[in-house]
Amino acid sequence: MRPLDWLVLCLWLISLVSYGLYRGRGSNTVNKYLLAGKSMPWYAMGLSILATQASAITFISTTGQGYVDGMRFVQFYFGLPIAMVILCVTAVPIFRRANVYTAYEYLEKRFDSKTRALVSFVFLIQRGLSAGIGLYAPAVALSAVLGWSDRWVTVLIGVLVVLYTTSGGIKALTWADVQQMTMISFALVACFVLAVHALPHNISLLDAVHLAGAAGRLKIVDTHWNFSDRYNLWSGLIGGAFLALAYFGCDQSQVQRYLTGSSLTQSRLSLLFNAIVKIPMQFFILFIGIVVFALSLFVQPPMIFHPVEGVRAAQTPQWQPAEQQYEAAFAKRRDAAETLASVMRNKSADRTQPLADFRNAESSFTKARRAGLDIVAQLRGGGRFDDTNYIFLSFVRSILPVGLVGLVIGVIFSASMGSTSGEINSLATVSLVDIYSRYVARGKSDRHYLLASRLLTIFWAGFAVCFAAIGAPGFGALIERVNIVGSLFYGGLLGVFVLAFFFKSVGGTAAFWGVLAGEAAIFCAAAFTQVSFLWYNVIGSVVVVLTGLLLTFLRPSNT
Repeated sequence: MRPLDWLVLCLWLISLVSYGLYRGRGSNTVNKYLLAGKSMPWYAMGLSILATQASAITFISTTGQGYVDGMRFVQFYFGLPIAMVILCVTAVPIFRRANVYTAYEYLEKRFDSKTRALVSFVFLIQRGLSAGIGLYAPAVALSAVLGWSDRWVTVLIGVLVVLYTTSGGIKALTWADVQQMTMISFALVACFVLAVHALPHNISLLDAVHLAGAAGRLKIVDTHWNFSDRYNLWSGLIGGAFLALAYFGCDQSQVQRYLTGSSLTQSRLSLLFNAIVKIPMQFFILFIGIVVFALSLFVQPPMIFHPVEGVRAAQTPQWQPAEQQYEAAFAKRRDAAETLASVMRNKSADRTQPLADFRNAESSFTKARRAGLDIVAQLRGGGRFDDTNYIFLSFVRSILPVGLVGLVIGVIFSASMGSTSGEINSLATVSLVDIYSRYVARGKSDRHYLLASRLLTIFWAGFAVCFAAIGAPGFGALIERVNIVGSLFYGGLLGVFVLAFFFKSVGGTAAFWGVLAGEAAIFCAAAFTQVSFLWYNVIGSVVVVLTGLLLTFLRPSNT
């Protein structure tokens, strides 16, 4: 990065933290600190929820996913609008009527203290792990671009998050998320426009779309029923709906957002806003990856997108012949793409042979790039090396003008900060409300609990930083599995809330054992089957409900 990029990066991070501190003023009671005094408008909650999901991992990886695998990843979100409507009718009014700080506080009112403690503990494990992974994953990618140690990047993100989250609580992080989401939207549009502008003058956006389609990148819907396939229509509609129900209805990091609403209507509008916006936003991010792919047909991309690993691989004796093969494969693919684009403009021309030539050239190019990736894999001790997460960052560095590079890197920083701040704030809230004030220090003053909540925020931020830093050397596989972590636990959470909302005859003991049975079923499915992680949420919640109903039938006195 050049000096102007560093200046823009620093100014953006300073403005984000300062704005969060400014908007978080007056959070001097537990209610204001944890729930913003229930004063937030729908658009602030909605943008905050959206920003929490638009983590740095999503920002970096989704564009790369579009580049490598096309548009089918968008099916992952097909069930989300269904889930949002269901939650607006069920969870939102129930939680608001119960006048709770956490979703798990409601479980004691409905069941008993042991069920509340168990589910709180499950949440703390799941969200604590996710916070560490979510903090470290973008740090790895950013460290390769900035030339810093990934541990220093991790620490920097953690410190910036603590600055405004500890001071202003959820009000500070919500308004910081609003500012962040606004800038993310601007950065995405700018990247799209510049990617289109970088296309050769004789290649239009329509040509680029046709070429991406010829390469198989535009297939959106896959109707095949395959439980091991992560991205098809059925896993998205059913598994995705269950995941969204669990995430937005049972995960405190999201529940706490809409509990800050000034009214029931405002809380519902925040979720409906996400139901409308989320799929188009993900579609647009994936489409940026599609345009970058089309650009790579004419502008030679690096064989290795990871800058550090690329330099290492270039020092090996295998590199030169692999690079020569790669350059030849690129030239062949470029010529085939130009020919196909020209033929496609002529509607009466026969496309059969040019299309076959292009696809063969694309296949040869992919094999040539894989040879380079295999060199890196050997240097790293074997296995399979995947640099998808570095594709978008490579595009940012090579195409974007000075200044905008620093802004986009800053946006990725802040995206990581936004998701992490929401996670540690929810961890602190559950630790305070469901554990500390319930079992450790009962009946203390509001001032005591406010101080405790701030200290718990610092603790969980430190935990996330330490977990990420200690786990850094062996974290590669976990970066690709960040979405799986939640699904290992969400099924149990969703199932117990289904029992709480809809099965009034089920008591606390049956619900308690139902959660344990559901979690056991999920981990068995993960260990012994090839079922996609989206189905874990269905399996877990169904097992919880069936176990709770069975125990209630066998022993109606289970309470």
